[in-house]
Amino acid sequence: MGVTPDRPLPGIGHNGGPETTGLSWRRHCWRSARAALVPHLPIEIVRGRVRRAKELGLDYKTYASVRAATGHDVVAFLFSSNALRGPGAELGRIGGAGRIGLAVAPLTPAALAAAQPLLEACHAAPRPWGRFGEIRATLRAAHAGHPAEGVVLVGDAPFEPEWVVAGRLGYYLPAARIFAQGL
Repeated sequence: MGVTPDRPLPGIGHNGGPETTGLSWRRHCWRSARAALVPHLPIEIVRGRVRRAKELGLDYKTYASVRAATGHDVVAFLFSSNALRGPGAELGRIGGAGRIGLAVAPLTPAALAAAQPLLEACHAAPRPWGRFGEIRATLRAAHAGHPAEGVVLVGDAPFEPEWVVAGRLGYYLPAARIFAQGL
C-alpha cells in the first residue's frame, strides 16, 4: 500500500490491512454474517415447515420470511376488505389459522361477512392514517384470543402497513403475495 496524492499516509494504529471498500470484501462480510445468522435446521423441521406453509396457503419462501421476521408461527390472518376485493381473493385454501376480516369504511362488517362467508369474524377496520392508540385498540379487539405476534395482516392499501406497527402485529403481507399464487 503505497503513498500517493489520492491516498495519504495511514494514521496511527493503522496496520496496513486490506481495503474494506471493495465489492468482494463487502460480499465476503455479507455472506459470513448471513451464514452465522441462518441456523442449520434438521431436514425434519424443514419438511414440517413446508407442510405448514402449504396448510396456510403460502409458498415456503413467504412462510419462511414470516417465521424469520417474527420468530413465531402464523396463528391468524387479518384480511383487510381492500385485500379481498381483488381477483383471486379466495379464502378456501387458507387453513390452519384464524381468518378475520377488517371492513374498511364505507363497507360494514356485516356486508363483508356476507361477501366472504369463510371469514370466522368481521370487524370494522381502523381509520386510515388514524392515531396509533385508536388503531391498536381496534386491532386488539379484532384479533382477540390470538397472540399479536402470530397475527399476519393481509392488505392492499398504502395506509395498512402502518397498522402492523400500531397494533404490534407479527407481519404484513400485500394481497398480491398471497392471492397471486392462485391459491
